[in-house]
Formats: sequence, structure tokens, C-alpha cells
Amino acid sequence: MNSSMPMKKPASTINTSTQGSTLADVLERVLDKGIVIAGDISVSVATTELLNIRIRLLISSVDKAREIGINWWENNPHFSAQSKELVETNRRLLERVESLEAELRALRPAPSKELPSAETAQSPETLESLLKDL
Repeated sequence: MNSSMPMKKPASTINTSTQGSTLADVLERVLDKGIVIAGDISVSVATTELLNIRIRLLISSVDKAREIGINWWENNPHFSAQSKELVETNRRLLERVESLEAELRALRPAPSKELPSAETAQSPETLESLLKDL
């Protein structure tokens, strides 16, 4: 063989729909790259829109979703194993706050009647009403 002649690289194959892919291959490709499906459904009678539904669907792997900044499931208590514990803790804390507020209301003194000023205390009618109140 002549070493000055460059060797040809084997041609890379391109998958086409006729070559067929297994479901696992397609799923791996979709999860690796991600896919977005978007659509609008609108139901109208004449010019009056009765129903409008907007559908946005993103299918990707968890790693790909985190890479593009989507991680809502990490902080949502409904998708966490701790959700029942958090709900129960919240209920107990609310009961405790209500109990403490009831105790505080019981400890506060009842509003007292204001004593009359020195000028009005001189009249005999005011003295009699004070004695009755006692």
C-alpha cells in the first residue's frame, strides 16, 4: 500500500424512517433532546368563543429538564413524601395559635368605664350614678 494516499473514512449512517428504530431508541432520543408539543383548541359558535384550551406539553428527561431550568417538582409538597407530614404539622400549629389567641383574649382585662373628670364629678347626679355603679 502506498502510505501517501489518504485512507477513506467509513461513511456515517443516517437513520431514516425506512431503516426503522426500536421504540427504546426513539424514547432515548426524545428524552435526551426533549420534545415540545403545543396546540390550541377553540370551540366557537358563529363569532362567540365558547371554550379555549391551550395545551403545552414538554417531554424530556429529568436531567434535561434541570438543564433548561425546570425543576418545579423538587419544591412542590404534593410531589414529596413529606407532604402528609407537612400538612399535619401545619394543622397542629394552626390549632396551637388559635389556643394561644384564646388564652390571650381571656387574660386581657374587660374594658373599664372611664371615670368622670373633676368638673363633672362635683354634680350630685354624677355622684349618685357612681354609687349605683359600685
